[in-house]
Amino acid sequence: MKAAVLEELGKAPKYMDFADPEIQNENQVLLDVKAAAVKNLDKLRAGGTHYASYTELPVVVGMDGVGVLEDGTRVYAQGISGMIAEKAIIDKNKYTVIPDGLDDDLAAALPNAVLGSAMALKVRGEIKPGQNVLINGATGVTGLLAVQVAKYYGAENIITTGRNQESLEKTLELGADQIISLKQEDDAIVEQLKKVHAATPIDLVIDYVWGKPAELILTALKGGGLDHQSHRTRIVSVGSMAGETISLPSGILRSSAIEILGSGFGSLSPDDLASLSQEVLPKMFDLAAKGKLKMDLVVDSIENIEQLWNQKIESGKRLVISIA
Repeated sequence: MKAAVLEELGKAPKYMDFADPEIQNENQVLLDVKAAAVKNLDKLRAGGTHYASYTELPVVVGMDGVGVLEDGTRVYAQGISGMIAEKAIIDKNKYTVIPDGLDDDLAAALPNAVLGSAMALKVRGEIKPGQNVLINGATGVTGLLAVQVAKYYGAENIITTGRNQESLEKTLELGADQIISLKQEDDAIVEQLKKVHAATPIDLVIDYVWGKPAELILTALKGGGLDHQSHRTRIVSVGSMAGETISLPSGILRSSAIEILGSGFGSLSPDDLASLSQEVLPKMFDLAAKGKLKMDLVVDSIENIEQLWNQKIESGKRLVISIA
């Protein structure tokens, strides 16, 4: 078969012939792959900088994708073998059926962003209809989807922050009510956040950047003294584009009703992950099939994988490799 094959860590995978994957037990089935998204995690593993980096080379890259089963059913699945290839092995009990009306490319691109948006909002953030939600760093693929998903879950007021003004403006088209540019001076950002919080108290923060922007949010949300009852706010950390660490004075936590937690594979229980594939993802697929969830894609052929791998993709867009 043809596949995207990694021969050396840190190098781009190449389009070349590779042995067809072989089924090892009765729980595995063969998938004819049609499309697979390229995500940061795929690149980190191939680069040798992730704890789950590849240890045996050469290897087919790609963690998940969309394809067709032997009976013609279109599904999304995690791969037991590499997914950026004409064929892959998946677990026959762990896939999500793709509805009619949703094309392969968008179906391949959605799941990773759903994990970082819907699961952060619903499972870790426990979002409730009528709440006010701040999405910090909303201009990336997952942040843009989070705006739409927060709206679907009933958020009353959605505030977005980001540095890319064009993408920030786009969040308004997707359902955001207010935007705050992170390119301003720190004091100006804090003042805007304080005004927003005073007018529409923020119940939930979904944070994709951490670092300095997270510190500014904490400063804006901190309590005001002995006679001031703080509003309870849950902060869910999903990413760290602005830095892995923050400075967090203990006084902010003592003077505030702030809860801080994270969202990612390690924070989700087996039941949570089951709900992702059985409930959350099917619902998101259905919304996308009906045109109620949108995502900008860059779609190109597997034949060009070596050039595409390190190509800079515009903010807010996801690279999808077409294999059909």
